[in-house]
Amino acid sequence: MADESGKSDGKKRLLIVDDDVRFCALLHDYLDPMGYEVESVHNGADGLRQAVEGNYAAVILDVMMPGMNGLDVLRELRRRRPALPVLMMTALGDEPDRIAGLEVGADDYLPKTFSSRELLARLRAVLRRAAAPAPSEKDAPEAALTVGELWIEPSSRTVTLAGRPVLLTAIEYDILLSLARALGRVKSREQILLEVAERDFDGLDRSIDVHVSSLRRKLGDDPKIPRYIETVRSVGYRLKKPEPSPGASFT
Repeated sequence: MADESGKSDGKKRLLIVDDDVRFCALLHDYLDPMGYEVESVHNGADGLRQAVEGNYAAVILDVMMPGMNGLDVLRELRRRRPALPVLMMTALGDEPDRIAGLEVGADDYLPKTFSSRELLARLRAVLRRAAAPAPSEKDAPEAALTVGELWIEPSSRTVTLAGRPVLLTAIEYDILLSLARALGRVKSREQILLEVAERDFDGLDRSIDVHVSSLRRKLGDDPKIPRYIETVRSVGYRLKKPEPSPGASFT
């Protein structure tokens, strides 16, 4: 039996949704000895149902499937299980699919030409990001961060804006927290990607830009006149310090 963290008999449970039966079997044979209990579903509708109802640590989801494709599955899954980590697989060179998947809410993506090491590294990084922090009693919890009406609570990984909860994916939350900890300072795409995704930056990798765009939408931020996340051209991003109210003074 699996617990709420998606563990079963010490193994983390993974769901693979892909219509390629042989490919799923290969992933199972590789991941099982690595400490994962792998289950496979070969169509989108059944994959969605199983992902919503089952206790899985993460879902590995293919984009191209007949009937209900991976993007449709992900869109509905984000509505019903917003915190469930999803690693999306795309065919080589299908950048529009990768960007679309990130925009819908995939935590990360892999081209189907990936190496086994890369799969394991990406999967472990996604699972680490999704794991709720469990500070020991000896460690003082990190204080909440406030930026204007934005409130970021590291101990519970929650965000509110003007008192209302903002539902973020794990990587969106980590990007926001990273920028908030460096409030007013620019962080490059390379720094952000290494910190939140634990991998090196590729000049063609647009994943951070897509996640930031999604984060801005959820914060109601206008990239042309940003209240919160400012783009620093050719460098990266900065979380702006709140502007003082008219008449305010600082000592």
